[in-house]
Amino acid sequence: MSLYKNLFKQTVIYGLATVLPRMFSFLLVPLYTNLLPKAEYGKVSIIFAWMIFFNVILAYGMETAFFRFYNNETNKKTVVETTTVSIFWSTVLFLILALLNNKTLGSWSGIDSQYIIYTIWILALDALVIVPFSKLRAYQKPMVYALIKIGNVAVNLSLSVFLLLFLPQIAASNPNSFISSLYVENFQIGYIFIANIVSSFLTFLILSPNYFHLNWSFDFQLWKRMMYYGLPIMVAGIAFAVNEQFDKILLGKLLPATIAEAEVGIYSACYKLGLFMVLYRTAYTLGIEPFFFSHASNENAPQTYATVTKYFVIFGSFILLAVIVFADVFKYLMIRDSSYWEAMKVVPLIILANFFLGIYTNLSVWYKLIDKTYIGAYISIVGAIVTLVLNFLLIPTMSYYGSAIATIAAYGSMMFISYYFGNKYYPIPYDMKKIGGYLLLSIGFSTLSFYGFRENYYIGISLLILFLYFIYHNEKETLNRIIKRKPN
Repeated sequence: MSLYKNLFKQTVIYGLATVLPRMFSFLLVPLYTNLLPKAEYGKVSIIFAWMIFFNVILAYGMETAFFRFYNNETNKKTVVETTTVSIFWSTVLFLILALLNNKTLGSWSGIDSQYIIYTIWILALDALVIVPFSKLRAYQKPMVYALIKIGNVAVNLSLSVFLLLFLPQIAASNPNSFISSLYVENFQIGYIFIANIVSSFLTFLILSPNYFHLNWSFDFQLWKRMMYYGLPIMVAGIAFAVNEQFDKILLGKLLPATIAEAEVGIYSACYKLGLFMVLYRTAYTLGIEPFFFSHASNENAPQTYATVTKYFVIFGSFILLAVIVFADVFKYLMIRDSSYWEAMKVVPLIILANFFLGIYTNLSVWYKLIDKTYIGAYISIVGAIVTLVLNFLLIPTMSYYGSAIATIAAYGSMMFISYYFGNKYYPIPYDMKKIGGYLLLSIGFSTLSFYGFRENYYIGISLLILFLYFIYHNEKETLNRIIKRKPN
């Protein structure tokens, strides 16, 4: 049981490192949607969508490769230094080439070259802290990791509020002051990216001692093996980026120009309500990846993975139902402008899609443990194909609702494919009867609440209580054992 307690402890701390920054970033959603027209918010969303792609490319699978080789190699220092040198020089090369070609990139993407330059610097600074953050996780320093992550977003939030909300007021009331000279009219999008640059730079500054304490040694043979392991993960990551972000880019391209950016803005704002499931999935993934690798050699590893997956589904099913029941409460907190609410119908689909992705993350452990990461790339490519095909087919007639359908279809197909092939290559004794029961009941109750009794909280809360009772009824032996367990 101490094994699971350690996993739970790390997941909670990493969860705080994810949840608190995301909660801070949630505060930016009402700020952005209040101050920016829907079309302007759509532009910001499209730029951030492109950034996700380049984040994956600049990491090129080395983060996961780092954990795999750090746990397997006897000379861990060599793994750290080889990974750091590789990421550093590839980032420097990207920075030089991208800055030299910023106008070409702007023309190709349809984004103002000024915003392209800001984006390039953010991407480079974020890439340079990949290995330092990975080291904190490998050295099991979740508190330090959490504090830096939270600090990054706190700076971003504070600067965004100041630049977007208070600076215009100061400029209007004291036009001759020094602070007023910093104000630029109609520069809201620019301020958003300046806040991101400053927060990324301060994070890099805090973690920069990692670069000064290196010998800068480089093991080429080790690097080749890491690249062989990591590049398929990069391909999978690109496919994931297609699944998560390309719908916003395609909405901007496939819809009529007069409404495209506004539709992207509406969709992106309501999509944010799905982040409650993203928080759970991301926090869990940060804790589980080192856990999976460090316990891979244990004799009872498959049973451990099966148990962990079952409880992931239990907690996730409850979160799915709870967020959908209270979705219309959350919209008042996060999206103050009611003109954005027309896309609320996509919220249940987005939450369920992210839950499917979390289950897929659990199921995908098998190909990482047997060093067949290329299979994960193939599965992700299938998901990306589903995303692209359905978006191209559905966006012209269904707009962003078609994008939501494509997202849930992509993650659902990846989940089932991984489960099928996992049974063949690395059998894990999942309790499919219970896992399927929790999942189906949660989906059924969520559908009933949102589409049958929306904003009827007597029904919604009753369904939540009934679902909790179902969990207790099926898991009472384990729960009672945990409750009665005496501390060591």
